[in-house]
Amino acid sequence: MKHIAVLFSGQGTNFAYLAEHLPTHNVRIVAALTDNPDAGGIAVANTHGIALEIVDKRAFARREDFDAEVVRRLEAYAPDLVVLAGFMRILTPVFTDRICAVNLHPSLLPRHKGLHAIERSFEDEHNEGGVSVHWVTSELDGGEIIVQRRVPKAGHTLESYRNEVRRIEKEALLEGVLRALEALPKGCSAAREA
Repeated sequence: MKHIAVLFSGQGTNFAYLAEHLPTHNVRIVAALTDNPDAGGIAVANTHGIALEIVDKRAFARREDFDAEVVRRLEAYAPDLVVLAGFMRILTPVFTDRICAVNLHPSLLPRHKGLHAIERSFEDEHNEGGVSVHWVTSELDGGEIIVQRRVPKAGHTLESYRNEVRRIEKEALLEGVLRALEALPKGCSAAREA
C-alpha cells in the first residue's frame, strides 16, 4: 500500500474526492495539512479520520520558515508522495528539494501559471483550456506534466467553463496521483531521501 499526504487551503473538494476514491486503488491518505485554520477541508479530514496538521501561514514572516515547518510535519508521516490539492502557497526549495510532490493546476500548462488561471485561460485566444497535474519543482507551475485534461471553450460562459474545469480536475488529479505513484523511482529518486 502506498501512502500520501494531501495539502489544501480551501474547501477541500479535491481532497474529499481523493479520500473517497484512493482506497480502491490501495492508496491511503496518512495525513492532511492546511495553511488555513478556517479551511473547509478540515471537515473532510475529520469525516474520513485522516490525521490533520494545521500550519497557520500567518505565524511565519518568511516563506522558508513556513516551508521548513511543513516539511518537518510531513516527514513525521513518511508519505510516498505529497499532493497539493488547492494548496495556495508558492513553495521554496526548502520544500521542493526535500518533498516529492504533485500539484493540480487549472490550466493547460505551460499556459497561465500562477493565480487566476481559469479566468486567464477562458479569455485567451485558444479554443480550449483545461487542467494539468504536474511534478512540483522550485519553478512555479513549472514541473514535468503528468496528466492534462482539456475543456473546449465553445458555448461556455466563464461560469460554465469554470464549473467544467472544476468537474474534470478531480478525475485528472486522481489519475495524476496514481501515475505519479507508479513513477516514484524515476520521478523522485533525488527528491526524497527518507
